[in-house]
Amino acid sequence: MTDDVRRESLFTIEATPVKFGAGAAHDAGWEMKRLGGKRLFVVIDPEVQRLKIADHVLDSLRGAGLELVLYSDVDTEPSIEALGRAVQAAREANPDSFVAIGGGSTIDTAKVANLLLTHGGEIMDYVNPPVGAGKKPPSPLKPLLAIPTTAGSGSEATTVAILDIPDLKIKTGISHRYMRPAQAIVDPELARSAPSAVIASAGLDVVCHAAESFLSRPYTTRERPATPDDRPPYQGSNPVADLWSAQALRYGGQYLRRAVQSGNDVEARGFMMLSATMAGVGFGSAGVHIPHSCAYPIAGLKHQYRDPGYPGDKVFVPHGFSVIVTSPASFRFTFDADPAKHLRAAELLTGETYAPDDREALPNALLKLMRDVGAPSGVAALGYDESDIPALIDGALKQQRLLAVAPKMPTRDDLDRIFRESMHNW
Repeated sequence: MTDDVRRESLFTIEATPVKFGAGAAHDAGWEMKRLGGKRLFVVIDPEVQRLKIADHVLDSLRGAGLELVLYSDVDTEPSIEALGRAVQAAREANPDSFVAIGGGSTIDTAKVANLLLTHGGEIMDYVNPPVGAGKKPPSPLKPLLAIPTTAGSGSEATTVAILDIPDLKIKTGISHRYMRPAQAIVDPELARSAPSAVIASAGLDVVCHAAESFLSRPYTTRERPATPDDRPPYQGSNPVADLWSAQALRYGGQYLRRAVQSGNDVEARGFMMLSATMAGVGFGSAGVHIPHSCAYPIAGLKHQYRDPGYPGDKVFVPHGFSVIVTSPASFRFTFDADPAKHLRAAELLTGETYAPDDREALPNALLKLMRDVGAPSGVAALGYDESDIPALIDGALKQQRLLAVAPKMPTRDDLDRIFRESMHNW
């Protein structure tokens, strides 16, 4: 068998059906009834519930004659313990469908509760290897209607749920095509009250999702799997995913600064919500790699950073900030794998043109965006110093599901350089 025969020759694009636009959330009851729901386990962000931001969504669900069980014990950046509580509550409620109203953490919580209610077992059974057992759900889950209230994670369009495992000092995930929501409603009006820091972190996550998927290794460079069931969710860049990722980059450059400046700029926050969904479709096919691999140990190794712009007093690193701080150094490292595509990503983000050998084009574009929206200045700002780098590298290397689609596979020395360059970005 020749090497050409062993190479992958196909890719898969799957997307959650999305209803987008101001006022779209009023259709929640109609959409859930269409999906066959009768008794709903509604996972709602506690701040969203407290501020009554989504009361009209709940009214729509009740108005359709649906029975609601509300659950709001949702952590920002949920731990395995928090997800376990949600699973237990879902088992006690025994719903036939799920609704998630909130940010990525809320939607991810609903995904995991749905998975465990439908197929049983323990959370670690499904966590991606080598951290967990990587068990695959044998059949589809119950219907999940995802209604994001921030402009960032794209979880409404993805197969992924992220969790923190404090005992292992790492964040990781669960991923399978059956975890993709059955329907999403993306309503810009729901993002009006989100704090600027939340929009900044979430929006930088969008930009990084889009850049990583756009720059991931081509799907044709992977080895062909033995069976269709062995084909990974993250398959590498492909012509269709590139279209979604490119438009998400363009919107991120055009609208994120405005979205951070004012909650009343519904146009900007709406386009960032749309770009989050677009990026979710893109990276749901192509994948993310080095910045996300570095982000999980950054978020999980220490719990001492608190962003003053986030509500509450919980100590945690917001996901978008943990991702973006290593992205300039990561893309400086991967530049040689495909210079033209790195330059194209920078052009999409800024609207400018660059010299063919400008490896700093994309890093500089990201750094300017980070500064403009008030992101932390580097890994050190999140509570780390150079003595932590070996442990951070260990954590990044555990994310083999992600690193498998990196345009260049980093060694320990490469990751050491990426973390050192990222300690102080400015």
